Amino acid sequence: MSTVSPLPIAADPRQPLFKRLPVISHFNKSVGLQRGMLVAGLVLTGIFVLTAILAPLIAPFGFSQISDADGSFPTQEPPGGKHLWGTTVGGYDVFSRVVWGTQTAIMVIIVAVVMSLFVGVILGLVSGYFGGWLDRVLVVVADAVYAFPSLLVAIVMAIVISGGRSSLIGGILAAAISITVVFIPQYFRVIRAETIRLKAEPFVESAKVVGASNVRIMTRHIYGNATRTLPLIFTLNASEAILTLAALGFLGFGIEPTSAAEWGFDLNKALADTTSGIWWTGVFPGLAIVLTVLGLTLVGESINDLNDPRLRGRKRAGGKGGADAPTASQAAFEDEARTL
Repeated sequence: MSTVSPLPIAADPRQPLFKRLPVISHFNKSVGLQRGMLVAGLVLTGIFVLTAILAPLIAPFGFSQISDADGSFPTQEPPGGKHLWGTTVGGYDVFSRVVWGTQTAIMVIIVAVVMSLFVGVILGLVSGYFGGWLDRVLVVVADAVYAFPSLLVAIVMAIVISGGRSSLIGGILAAAISITVVFIPQYFRVIRAETIRLKAEPFVESAKVVGASNVRIMTRHIYGNATRTLPLIFTLNASEAILTLAALGFLGFGIEPTSAAEWGFDLNKALADTTSGIWWTGVFPGLAIVLTVLGLTLVGESINDLNDPRLRGRKRAGGKGGADAPTASQAAFEDEARTL
């Protein structure tokens, strides 16, 4: 994962709420290659989201449909005709499977990342603010989980939860919970580090002096500043969630094909086709994974670059050409001042 800058963008509170939203505020501050990367990522991510929403309208067949009024679908038929991207060895329409697979992927992303955010942020705030023995225990547990290979943890959790294969709901929960276990330490470590830094700031000390409770300080003063980097982590972990889900399906621990379409499972079944020159059963699900992960990664990397005030300072200096452009230290100070 890319390094998270300690001073992310803080949108000017005088601007309308719409322009202060994370991605939109980053877009307004981006120029040149950074804007190109961000736009490309947003386009790919937008196509992925729209395909998931409109899957019932886009897909000509169901994800597990192997026949229609004309009879059973031919197996391993090349692209063309009513099967735009061909069919698999099981008679499934490849195009329909890829389209329906976007829904499975986005459901796993939502469940996994939301659960990771909820647990990781709470544990990070509590651990970083109170410290002591609780902090040491949570850090040891988080480091222990983080030390294990993420895919191995996901496989073990999938086996424990669903026995390795499951229905749509069971499979999504198994994949999401297994991914959540892997992601919680990442959110925990970032939020804990920010909380430790922020609790020594003067505005927190002032809140303590006036008698604010610990809960109020954490929720009103620390939470908003400690979670400014979460949009970046969300985009990067969303791409990791897709790769983990695909890996589980590829290794045979995914969702049953009659319960939902899943790209990793389709790649697993396409392995046997490659030796026979049947390329379409593996190429299209593979491209779906690559393009979706690329889109999310481009968005995350662009946000990461724009979160660095030194890079923004150089961009502004280059654009305005001289002493009128704020320096990197001035940009950092302005961003920090807006949050206090």
